[in-house]
Amino acid sequence: MSQPADVDALHEAYDRLRREVGRVIVGQEDVVEGLIVALLARGHVLLVGVPGLAKTLLVKTLAGALDLSFSRIQFTPDLMPGDITGTEVLEEDPATGRRHFRFVKGPLFAQVILADEINRTPPKTQAALLEAMQEHHVTAAGHTHALGDPFFVLATQNPIEQEGTYPLPEAQLDRFMLNLWLDYPPFADEVAVVRNTTSGVENSVAPVLSGEDLRRFQMLVREVPVADSVVEHAVRLAARSRPGREGSPKFVNDYLAYGGGPRASQYLVLGAKARALLDGRLTPLAADVDAMAVPVLRHRVVTNFNAEADGVSAVDVIHRLVNEAA
Repeated sequence: MSQPADVDALHEAYDRLRREVGRVIVGQEDVVEGLIVALLARGHVLLVGVPGLAKTLLVKTLAGALDLSFSRIQFTPDLMPGDITGTEVLEEDPATGRRHFRFVKGPLFAQVILADEINRTPPKTQAALLEAMQEHHVTAAGHTHALGDPFFVLATQNPIEQEGTYPLPEAQLDRFMLNLWLDYPPFADEVAVVRNTTSGVENSVAPVLSGEDLRRFQMLVREVPVADSVVEHAVRLAARSRPGREGSPKFVNDYLAYGGGPRASQYLVLGAKARALLDGRLTPLAADVDAMAVPVLRHRVVTNFNAEADGVSAVDVIHRLVNEAA
């Protein structure tokens, strides 16, 4: 059971974290909140945005403010699974002349992983990353090697320049808790960004949260009590996104080919719990579930040809689901 003192401690830590990240990152408050929600819920994030929106800088800044080890992997068409997980190398002992295999860890052995342009690498390498995300370990030569704890993966995708890419299948997209989109900044924010990045002065961040503190807060999220009505609201929202099922609205049947599965319901509740704690509340509300609907469901609902013909996006359908559930 979460205690008020623990909730207050998390809320205060979140305020410090936002201020520290804000020293480098201008704006993007909703994206920063989404990243921290996923981190507290032990989820992973798919970050989508056009080039030049500081996706890499945002992730590096967050890792620095959390005092976590950071690794950036640039995904390319020639990247192999062993390049990210690690590989066995044959070594010879100079004293005895005996040979033995030694496992050399790959860049996945960090606590915060930036998988840059994940859709530019072949499915075999994508699968190696996604397996590590799910299992929190890698296996080489029959030996299992545990990954970092906390272990947080942020994969980026560029919504333009799709030529030569390997889109993630829906089953693999489902491994990501949230799908966050970075948009162009407002005029005032862009002015501040240009001023800060052309002045010759580089802002840096100081760690405000240790890995041990983060693990404690992750446990706190799991302990948050949730009213049955809020859980049912989350399950109902996910279930209504599934076309062809009893109770599915007509617009869902018209515009969606697939909807969110049970994992969507779980992440709606976990996200609502984390969001409530960040706001200093002891338990989430249905409004917290609604606030998590777009990032949780955006990559889990698949529109059909009717939606494309009518100019209806997955986000449009999700907003309508939320509005009709209110």
